[in-house]
Amino acid sequence: MKRAFDVLVIGAGPAGLAAAHAAAAHGISVGVVDDNPQAGGQIWRGGPAQQADARARDLWHTLANAPNVTLLHQCRVVCPLDGKLLLAQTPAGAIELRYEKLVIATGARELLLPFPGWTLPGVTGAGGLQALAKGGYPVAGKRVIVAGSGPLLLASAATLQQQGAQIAAIIEQAAWPRLARFALGLLATPSKVTQALQLACRLRDVPYLRDSYVLSAHGGDTLQSVRLQRGGRTEQWDCDLLACGYGLLPNVELALALGCAVDGQGMEPPTVQVDPWQRTSVPDVLCAGEGTGVGGVDLALAEGRIAGLAAAGHTREAPALFAERARWRKFAARLARAFAPRPELARLADDDTVVCRCEDVRHGELRPHTSWRSAKLHTRCGMGPCQGRVCGGATGLLYGWRPDAVRVPLSPARISSFIEE
Repeated sequence: MKRAFDVLVIGAGPAGLAAAHAAAAHGISVGVVDDNPQAGGQIWRGGPAQQADARARDLWHTLANAPNVTLLHQCRVVCPLDGKLLLAQTPAGAIELRYEKLVIATGARELLLPFPGWTLPGVTGAGGLQALAKGGYPVAGKRVIVAGSGPLLLASAATLQQQGAQIAAIIEQAAWPRLARFALGLLATPSKVTQALQLACRLRDVPYLRDSYVLSAHGGDTLQSVRLQRGGRTEQWDCDLLACGYGLLPNVELALALGCAVDGQGMEPPTVQVDPWQRTSVPDVLCAGEGTGVGGVDLALAEGRIAGLAAAGHTREAPALFAERARWRKFAARLARAFAPRPELARLADDDTVVCRCEDVRHGELRPHTSWRSAKLHTRCGMGPCQGRVCGGATGLLYGWRPDAVRVPLSPARISSFIEE
């Protein structure tokens, strides 16, 4: 099957929906591709029509009823082809997608860091368990510790509590001075103050432990307890589930496969370079949302609108949104400073701790290597089904490496996707 669009948007989260909305308003044909059964991304998981956020409902209502917009759910990009073509696959088969302008809005994934016991059943990412609970995974009555860093911990804890979980504690690795500075900075974004107060009210009975982090997880066939570093002392806490995540990493694999330039090196996560109109270094390819730097839904919406206008050829309308984008980029910078992982987290793994879960590669096997490439050649680290999406972020913090190239297919694909005519 082949489809062609004036503007093709990859990702149906806030940035992708905003880009599609802005482009479609000018009458051109717009395609929106997402690998989930419903639009919304991770932020509006469950579908934008079901969200309390009116912006999600409004965007979806307009796009779902626009005759010039095609929504392709459960459609995953496999690789770029020659020219302005992408190969994608759906449950029904392969599909070639042609575009005049491409907007990449592929969002972000959770940063997971290894510690002894992190592979035990019952240990997940903070955002991961939140997504599972929204999808129907039973957490009612379970004792849950939510740990790691950043506002996602509060949102995850609130969702889990709503689903009936008993939140034993929220464990935040950032120390009080950083948290205090971040809280004061929220005054520049009143809507975030409102969100913080709402979450604080919902979680008022849950212990919030600052300057604390998980040292190890313990259990037999499943998780039974965790050992915490709480200030200057260690404590053992019983729990049934541990949801532990240290923020988000931009999904830049498609951008890299297309040849887009990225920023960041060593321990810094790579982000796609864009100009004021969200255009990348590759002609006719734009990027919006977490791929250019993690900043939350408000920044994603602003960048998405700018990218959509630019992709539609209406760049003169975009500068009206520059001030809003700048305001949320400042918020993103404060967020990154406040919740940056502390150095101790890089020293939690012992030699027997698995770092690459796909290929069962342990910390002791990786320490002698000086680069991602060397480790990959000698240990197969990063060569499993996730293609380094989990361990790649961890090796950045542990060793200062990051994957030096992206391989296609970008995700596991059927052989038939490459041979269908």
